[in-house]
Amino acid sequence: MKAAVIRGFGGPEVLTLEEVPTPEAGAGEVLVKVLGALVNRLDHYIRQGDITQALKFPHVLGLDAVGEVAAVGEGVTRFKIGERVFAMPGYPADPKEAGIRPAVLAASYSMRGLQLPGSYAQYIVVPQEFVLPDTTGLPLEEVAALPVPFLTALNAVEIMGEVKSGDFVLVHAGGSATGLMSIQIARALGARVATTVRSDESAKLAETAGAELVINTRNADFNESISQWTAGRGVNVAIDSLGGDSFEKTINAVKAGGIIVAMGFMSGAEVKFSIRDFFFGQKQIRGSLNADIEDFARWLDRIRDGKIKAVVDSVLPLSDASKAHERVSKNIAKGGVVLLPWA
Repeated sequence: MKAAVIRGFGGPEVLTLEEVPTPEAGAGEVLVKVLGALVNRLDHYIRQGDITQALKFPHVLGLDAVGEVAAVGEGVTRFKIGERVFAMPGYPADPKEAGIRPAVLAASYSMRGLQLPGSYAQYIVVPQEFVLPDTTGLPLEEVAALPVPFLTALNAVEIMGEVKSGDFVLVHAGGSATGLMSIQIARALGARVATTVRSDESAKLAETAGAELVINTRNADFNESISQWTAGRGVNVAIDSLGGDSFEKTINAVKAGGIIVAMGFMSGAEVKFSIRDFFFGQKQIRGSLNADIEDFARWLDRIRDGKIKAVVDSVLPLSDASKAHERVSKNIAKGGVVLLPWA
């Protein structure tokens, strides 16, 4: 089969299209023909060597995969050949831990494209417990742009952020794939949403997604804007994908007793803030990774009904994986960049 492979860390240019062995479904496994693979920011960090230096090369990147069932292993009865499916981006590698929830807390939890072979390939193998039927009926490109941004946002907003109707919520990077998902999920839960952006194009996308207040941080201070919007109280929840130097300002934008959900580090992995102001306000910082397959299933009706929509920036053949990475790494992409392994 064809796969986009890296043989060392580096820039987008290290991705090359190669022939690699096609995997086979073992007992309890599903062989998925990958029809679409989203390029996520984590893929970029892994490619650069920012996540780990312990990769075994050659290595195939890619967290996200949507496709159809190509074959099933012994004991698999819940899927039929040709059925459209989502493959979860991570799961416990030890079958004995398959039932642990949240799955990310299992000792053997592994992510595709990091510890597991990635989805920048024509086929992948997945345990049947972590394959979800795609009942949305949506076009392939839109479906392919869903899983990781949606699961990341859902965990951050609904599960870790505990966002509820009437809450004031701040979402950073509102023009990013995960930011757009976070806005939509918060709105679907009945919250009022403010977001930060750095361009007029991103602002329009965020407004379309449902943001009530859009703050372009190139010409406005988001703390001042949030204070005015909330009559000085601050937001109930902040969804932070930035980290870096702005993290203290994000903490300050949250009301006493509020929650800051840390789920990214686009502005830097190291943060500094006043612990005195933090504990006097009895605020909480919660880390967030991905929601579980059951959470994904709960929201499929809303996705099918159009209440949650993926924004697709571009669709490229797998041979253009390096171009796709360039769009993501340079923040050119407005929405998801989807690779098509069979194009």
